[in-house]
Order: sequence, then structure tokens, then C-alpha cells
Amino acid sequence: DPLSVTIQYVVGLVCYLARQYDQALEELRKAVELGPDFPVAHSYLGRVYIEKGMLQAALAEFEKAVALSGRDPYYVSFLGYGQARAGNRVEAEKLIAELKELSKRRFIPSSFVALVYVGLGDKDQAFAWLEKAYEEREMRMIVLKASPTYDSLRSDPRFQALLRRMNFPQ
Repeated sequence: DPLSVTIQYVVGLVCYLARQYDQALEELRKAVELGPDFPVAHSYLGRVYIEKGMLQAALAEFEKAVALSGRDPYYVSFLGYGQARAGNRVEAEKLIAELKELSKRRFIPSSFVALVYVGLGDKDQAFAWLEKAYEEREMRMIVLKASPTYDSLRSDPRFQALLRRMNFPQ
């Protein structure tokens, strides 16, 4: 269905995971045109912008996703990741604090906090929070092996050990 925002976003997602960023950009821009109120399309478009070094465009997309979602913690975590990648450490740390504070009142997956630490380049904290996510059996951990978001961790032996414990094929 050429008018399905969901199908369009999934095509963009597959291109993103395949690290075909130019194609992902094209597909996700179409998804945002089809569904301007669909936060996940804005979030993935932001991720592609990050990979292409278009940091201000990425932040704008993450902000849209946060606003459209009613400040859903999932999208807040990607805004924090984007702020961190853009060098806005103070803003990223504020978003970590927001997620931690919210976790006192409701379950917030630890992978959300880990993501911001990945953006900050704080590998020790990123791995500490990924370990918590593993212990929580957090479903978003299934993207760990494929997502470009975690590329900065791949060379670390802790990353490979985590993938082995999760029984990902080698």
C-alpha cells in the first residue's frame, strides 16, 4: 500500500538497519509526509540524520517525536541520544535525570538510559545500563546487534559478551 505510513516507515527502518542511509532518508521523509503525526517516523528520521552528521535536523525530528508522543520516555531517550551526539552534554544529562526520576514512579526500561550514555560516549555507564536491561529481559534489546545506534560499542569485549549471553548468532 503506497499510502501506508507504517509500511513506508518500515521500509525506511530496514534501510537504516542496513546502513543504507541515503535510501533510508528518502523513505523516512516519505513516511513523515504521509504521517506527519507519526512519532516513530520522526524518530527514525532523526536517527538517520545522526548517522549522516546532520545533527540539528536530527534534534528537530527528535523534538517532534517527543512532542507528538506526549513526551513518551522512548522518544525522550532518543532526544537525549541526539543531544549527546550533538555535543549538548548538559541537555543530555537533564534528559537522563528526567528518565531516572520518572523511573521512580513507573517502569522505564534501562535501555532508554543506556542509549543516552551511548550518545555521550560513556561506555561504562552505557554497559551498566545495558546489563540492567538484559536482567530486565527488556524487549528492545533485540535490536542491539543490528542497530547503528550501538556501533560505537561493538569493538568493546563487553558488547560481544552481552550478545553471546543473549544467544545471538556469532
